[in-house]
Amino acid sequence: MSSHFKRQTTTAALVFGAVIFGMVLSGGLDWTSTASSQGTGDPVAPPVGIETGLPNLADLAERVSPAVVSIDASSFETAEERGRNLPFEFFMGPRGPRDDDREFRRDSGGSGFLVSADGFVVTNNHVIRGAERLRVRVGDREYDAEVRGTDPATDLALLKIDDGHEFQYLALGDSERLRPGDWVMAIGSPAGLDNSVTVGVVSAKQRRIGISSETTSFENFIQTDAAINFGNSGGPLMNLSGEVIGINTAINWGSENIGFAVPVNVLKTVLPQLRDVGRVRRGFLGLSVNDVAPEAAEAFGLDSTDGALVMGVTEDMPADKAGIEVGDIVLKVDDRKIGNTRELIDYVSERGPDAEVELEILRNGKRIRREVVLTERTIEAETPTDESDGEESGIEWLGIRYQDLAPASRAAHRIPDDVEGVWVTEVSPRSPLFDAGVRADDIVSIIASVNGEPVSSAAELESIIGEAPSGSRLRLFVRRFANGREGQPLFAFPNKP
Repeated sequence: MSSHFKRQTTTAALVFGAVIFGMVLSGGLDWTSTASSQGTGDPVAPPVGIETGLPNLADLAERVSPAVVSIDASSFETAEERGRNLPFEFFMGPRGPRDDDREFRRDSGGSGFLVSADGFVVTNNHVIRGAERLRVRVGDREYDAEVRGTDPATDLALLKIDDGHEFQYLALGDSERLRPGDWVMAIGSPAGLDNSVTVGVVSAKQRRIGISSETTSFENFIQTDAAINFGNSGGPLMNLSGEVIGINTAINWGSENIGFAVPVNVLKTVLPQLRDVGRVRRGFLGLSVNDVAPEAAEAFGLDSTDGALVMGVTEDMPADKAGIEVGDIVLKVDDRKIGNTRELIDYVSERGPDAEVELEILRNGKRIRREVVLTERTIEAETPTDESDGEESGIEWLGIRYQDLAPASRAAHRIPDDVEGVWVTEVSPRSPLFDAGVRADDIVSIIASVNGEPVSSAAELESIIGEAPSGSRLRLFVRRFANGREGQPLFAFPNKP
């Protein structure tokens, strides 16, 4: 072996040894990048799975699953009721009267859970709505179920099953104690697959997602990434103690791992009335309110954003009779401070109809007290109607339906009194106005003028369009509102045939 090769080998060995020694020394002195970047303080949180350990989810699922049920709901309707046209009707002519009388059966399903040994079952109202036949499956046994109470405002329903023996049931926890990041388990029957278990965490609380006009005032959902699918509705969302902390209710179509559950504390509030009365009676002021934004607090001279800003007052309802006005800020009710609209609605609702409450409001820098006797909250009370609304009209070639903008409509949608026009209630996807951006779902669209002429009624709209020459291009000015706020207006320029 040459001396040159020996020298290279010796040099390499020395370099390798120096590297190893340096690594050992560095490790022994704890010279790490983490120490240099975070300093000498304690970690923010111990690593999950090392010091705290992962939860034993299998034991939890085994313990609670016997109290989780599957629900089969069946309804019956005629072809005429379904509004259904057969695909060959265009070629074969209309159906005879006997065909219209033929009944069709629609089956759907969901989940639920037992809350008492004597067979009371909680589920979602939308799972059993309209059903004429209900079957509840507990383990490998099925029972006919009776609807004992429904509450569309919270999308909750209570069923009753009975066969003379006691059932296993679930304990109700405290959803107020939940925090984003807490472990949760969802159990139900997605796609008819009984006792399917999914696991995740609480993603957020107090979500309002606008799933229906009935639930708008009371939406206060728990958001979770535990998978919730069709058929999970009505099933329990559990904490690691085996307590129900939510009722799985909704999913987000456009995303994965975004599900929503009604907090169990809402269920605990309505459960006695569902069991004893069959429905929930709530107190109602007759106000439309918003949270106080920082800029609003500054404008009103408030030190904080606590309170509820009055955006609308329903005529002849308790708040109107007590002299509450648009622009007032509700600061207290019965000497309880109001932090936001949720707190005001919940407190007034729980007091019930015919109760008397005292409101402290801020008006033009002055604090005023008003006594209010509550009425009962109903769907009709929440969305006022008025005979002066009149019937809807439509122009077929424009693909729209519309009606006069009556006082009740203004109150329901918080449209300012100085806005004149015709309210567009429906827009066909084939309409030229649809292409221009006019919508009638979550946006209130109002045709304010046609060809430069203001319109204040459906009759004026039809008259101006009717007098326009065929083949001419119309100029429709449309104002748009959402949640009481005006958005960007637009022009539409349809050709009159």
